[in-house]
Amino acid sequence: MSLIHPTAIVDAKARLDASVSVGPYAVIGPQVAIGARTRVGAHCVIEGHTTIGEDCAIFQFASLGGVPQDKKYAGEPTRLVIGHRNTIREFCTFSLGTAQDRSETTIGDDNWIMAYVHVAHDCVVGNQTILANNATLAGHVHVGDWAIVGGLTGVHQFTHIGAHVMAGFGSHIAQDVPPFMMVDGHPLAVRGLNVEGLRRRGFSAERIATLKQAYRVLYREGLTLQAAITQIDELAESHPDAEEDLVLLGGFLRRAQRGIVR
Repeated sequence: MSLIHPTAIVDAKARLDASVSVGPYAVIGPQVAIGARTRVGAHCVIEGHTTIGEDCAIFQFASLGGVPQDKKYAGEPTRLVIGHRNTIREFCTFSLGTAQDRSETTIGDDNWIMAYVHVAHDCVVGNQTILANNATLAGHVHVGDWAIVGGLTGVHQFTHIGAHVMAGFGSHIAQDVPPFMMVDGHPLAVRGLNVEGLRRRGFSAERIATLKQAYRVLYREGLTLQAAITQIDELAESHPDAEEDLVLLGGFLRRAQRGIVR
């Protein structure tokens, strides 16, 4: 029994695993590849050089692999790559990449992406993230693993959001957000360490206590950014329980290009 509804239009050149299901009136283009057990809902449009992994659930009316909303795009063969076990809810729009950057928009694994989310060209979304309803990522945005972006939040182009960040509802994110922080508002402000999120992910009390020290160094002691990075490096050397976390934080701060929210 076919898993492709008779009203769906699937190009003969598309590469779909035999276990893929496709709902009514969906349209799938010739350069699309979809992995095992992924479900494509009714009225979805999947086009462009788009690769989708295994066990994804794509709900009705999603539009994936459309050309970038970038006037510089001139038809270059760029890509959209989506990993495994992602949930992509209704009316999401994910664009192809552009030749001016990575030529690829990338979504990792195990992400929970809610309705009306827009992921623009050349974005990189990590693993285990949550993008709530109407979250909008402009071009070239990076979102780290386990980050949560609240509903109706807008993220400015080229902005990076670190791992384990919690961004509250309706935030305006126009500067880089360091890992482990909790932010919200317009203008955006850091509200503290994302302690509850870290606890839920199994961080020990010792690791969280050390990250609290790093938070105070960065946000409460009036230091320059470079001086704060130096102290965070010293914390990493003296706190092996949280060394990996602090190296992640310090590396993010060194690479920040738009300035950090502070």
